Amino acid sequence: MILFPAIDLKEGQCVRLAQGDMDRATVFNDDPAEQARAFQSQGFEYLHVVDLDGAFAGAPRNAAAVESILKALTIPVQLGGGIRDMRTLSGWLDKGVTRVIIGTAAVKDPSFVREAARVYPGRVAVGIDAKDGMVAVEGWARTTRMSALDLGRSFEDAGVSAIIYTDISRDGILTGLNIEQTLALANALTIPVIASGGLASLADIERLLQPDCAKLAGAITGRALYDGRLDPKQALALIKKARA
Repeated sequence: MILFPAIDLKEGQCVRLAQGDMDRATVFNDDPAEQARAFQSQGFEYLHVVDLDGAFAGAPRNAAAVESILKALTIPVQLGGGIRDMRTLSGWLDKGVTRVIIGTAAVKDPSFVREAARVYPGRVAVGIDAKDGMVAVEGWARTTRMSALDLGRSFEDAGVSAIIYTDISRDGILTGLNIEQTLALANALTIPVIASGGLASLADIERLLQPDCAKLAGAITGRALYDGRLDPKQALALIKKARA
């Protein structure tokens, strides 16, 4: 299991939202590259970055901040937010992003996901963000009538490298991951699933390391790290021990 620390970018700063609400943003660091270096020095093996403004706008809005992060790190970076056409996607991969995450476009333009996964095998993930099991798009501003499970199943044969599943109702409020729904999705698919939304403490890490969660490819943590509720050294040590 990979534990991904998250950097969410809003107006060039590292923020955390509560339940996806841009008006409920807390700024944790105004230097994204510095934050990225801190995560790398703590021993994290992979960084998760989201361009929040880009997710709403439908095109990159924090490019300078993302580029500063890429220059600061040697560990891989996965990036989502505003990636809705091949030019944007290939541009980020060329600049050093290891894996891109397609969210809104996965609902609106599934053929784009299929083409991207074909052209860039192993480097395209799908972000499924859900409210009460239904997919939300455009920076979580609009909820669709499509279920997370149906969307995931539609990409089973597309060559997608991973699905990042976020329970929006839990994101940024430290109530714990929605293990039940995440596992239901993971067990229904062959695509690896990464859990996101609500990871709050070492107890969540311990839960993720239980046998029934063995199919999960990883989890994303944000606010718990910034608030100091999750000790990175302890969390990574637990994961390392479980791998041994």
